Amino acid sequence: MDYEAVIGIEVHVELATLSKMFCGCSAHFFGQEPNTNVCPICMGYPGTLPVINEQAVTYAMRVGLALHCEIAQFSKFDRKNYTYPDLPKGYQISQYDLPLCRNGWIDIEVDGHGRRIGIRRAHLEEDTAKEAHVGPSSLVDFNRSGVPLLEIVTEPDLHSGEEARQLLTKLRSILRSLGVSSADMEKGAMRCEPNVSVRPVGDPALGVKTEIKNLNSFRSAKLAIEFEIERQSQALRRGDEIEQVTMGWNERENRTVVQRSKEYADDYRYFPEPDLPPLELSPERVAEIAASLPELPDARSDRFVDQYGLRQSDARVLASDNDVADYFEEAIAAARPHGIDPVTVSNWIVGELFRLLNDGGIEIASSLVAPEALVGLLRNVERNMVNANTAKAVLAEMFETGRSAEAIIAARGLAQISDANEIESLVQRAVEENPGPLEQYLSGKDAILGFFIGQVMRASRGRANPQVVREVLTAYLDELRGSSSS
Repeated sequence: MDYEAVIGIEVHVELATLSKMFCGCSAHFFGQEPNTNVCPICMGYPGTLPVINEQAVTYAMRVGLALHCEIAQFSKFDRKNYTYPDLPKGYQISQYDLPLCRNGWIDIEVDGHGRRIGIRRAHLEEDTAKEAHVGPSSLVDFNRSGVPLLEIVTEPDLHSGEEARQLLTKLRSILRSLGVSSADMEKGAMRCEPNVSVRPVGDPALGVKTEIKNLNSFRSAKLAIEFEIERQSQALRRGDEIEQVTMGWNERENRTVVQRSKEYADDYRYFPEPDLPPLELSPERVAEIAASLPELPDARSDRFVDQYGLRQSDARVLASDNDVADYFEEAIAAARPHGIDPVTVSNWIVGELFRLLNDGGIEIASSLVAPEALVGLLRNVERNMVNANTAKAVLAEMFETGRSAEAIIAARGLAQISDANEIESLVQRAVEENPGPLEQYLSGKDAILGFFIGQVMRASRGRANPQVVREVLTAYLDELRGSSSS
């Protein structure tokens, strides 16, 4: 029997506020000594009272609006009760039945086909402490405890690991565009927990789901979901039942493993948080937040296509990251006075510059090649001072050193040779040194022209203008062919 997957994802996003969700401790805890970024409130001391972080609420609303959610004019916080060492109070302050944001959607594209994924809810809560297991001991660091989290819950609209990867990628792009989170999965600023079930193809009923906890990379999310789909499908084919459990992902073995039985909502004994007032938002406040939203990736991508004539695929890549999109538009502004086509700028960024960034593991904001410096290189290409291959080598040196294209071209003597007389001397030498290929060309084998072009380019160390080389070489060889036939 063939089975299909039904997948929903819970995504936990650390919001980039200055302070924690319910106290004044810093929300930036990376690199600090354990248990130094704490206070009586986030340590859960008796008698302390939490205070709602207004900036966290604003950030959550920005995300909700960007995901086309309804923003609740009345919502509240609840106590989610469970006794794990990473919860100093014995409960987590979260939102249950009245979340801040609900009923939204996000569009993704897989294999050229668009898919709309429902967003069930997005609600605020506090992060837990971080556990570390050292030998037989378990240690707890409370620096992270209380950092604002936004939990985004999708509808079960996904059907593959690749769709999940695309959703997470798109969501990260939106979060970064909004400036509410770094959304860096490797650093734990964005964590995802897929709920995976399978069912016979065409069956409307949902199967029993398992939840895969705390995945911290797009690759892990995709692989874990794919493994779990196959594991459940094989189990059903054997006649086994699927148990509703929580799974972990073993990175070394590339497999899911059972962690514990899955909790239900009743197990958490939710009740309204008595120490916090409900959140009441006016329509005017929601409209104010909506008006402050920046241009989001989809809109920016569409504008790049309409305004600059880019291919849709290139526009999506450029618009998916705020820093990349800003870099592109700054380069366009610098290129415009020199008549350099936006598509040319796009091609160099998406192609050669991205290759250097990826190889070096560097973000574009840290690149030594400023937008104006890239345009300086392209001006040399447009003026035939260097050819494309030489320009790539120059860009690599710019990337390593931060020097200008002009300085590198001058220091290394890379200026392109376009003088026809100088190129003709190179052509004559190449022809004289290769009598065999010359005989083949004279006998009618025109494809040998490419061989001679290569010889001239090699003799000029790549500096000769290929177009001038072809013109001079063709004229010279045709003259020889005419002489030999007369």
